[in-house]
Amino acid sequence: DRCGVELMISSGHTALADMVRGNAEMAEITARYPGRWYAYLTYHPHFPEQGRRELELYDTRTSYAGLKLHPTFHQTPITSDAYRPVLEFADARGLLLLTHTWGGSAFDSPAHIAEVAERYPRIVLLCGHSGHGQFVECMDVARRFPNVYLELTAAYAVRGLIEDMVARVGAHKVVLGYDLPWFDPHYAIGCVVMAHISEEARRMILRENASRLLQGRLRGR
Repeated sequence: DRCGVELMISSGHTALADMVRGNAEMAEITARYPGRWYAYLTYHPHFPEQGRRELELYDTRTSYAGLKLHPTFHQTPITSDAYRPVLEFADARGLLLLTHTWGGSAFDSPAHIAEVAERYPRIVLLCGHSGHGQFVECMDVARRFPNVYLELTAAYAVRGLIEDMVARVGAHKVVLGYDLPWFDPHYAIGCVVMAHISEEARRMILRENASRLLQGRLRGR
């Protein structure tokens, strides 16, 4: 509220280790704030039967706005068969999917994202951290594939990067993220506000892009 945040979407740390417990926690908490706070369903690739049941619950939990993957944490390439059930689920429904990405990763590098984007063109892929360490490569992927977007978590702090993204890819492909509770949203918002970009670009990154991507994907709003 102090930052003027209209709406946010969160995944739960607990869900990275125990998706059943963690997803239930996030769904229950966010349901208390309809229209303001939504949840990502986190998928754990090591437990396919539990994962299938979690996906079956997607429509019953009205605060879900999309899916969350963390291939590096789970030490499983996003291109592997272990992720096929969740990627097919997301593609069939045209869902928003936030995934951790990191430069040079054996699990979620820009090259991995390109492969997923080509294979599942209906998924709206948010590249968490924008392939940190391989920013140019991740920008190239976002430019090549209409379903790939750059998410600014931690990347916003890299001097000149927001300006470079807007110049190379376009402000319409950049979405704000904070990495709460690790980073303060005041700082993240400030990096966008103070970036050397147009007022129109700032508004797109801070609000309009997310609003457009969430159109028709939120219940209770």
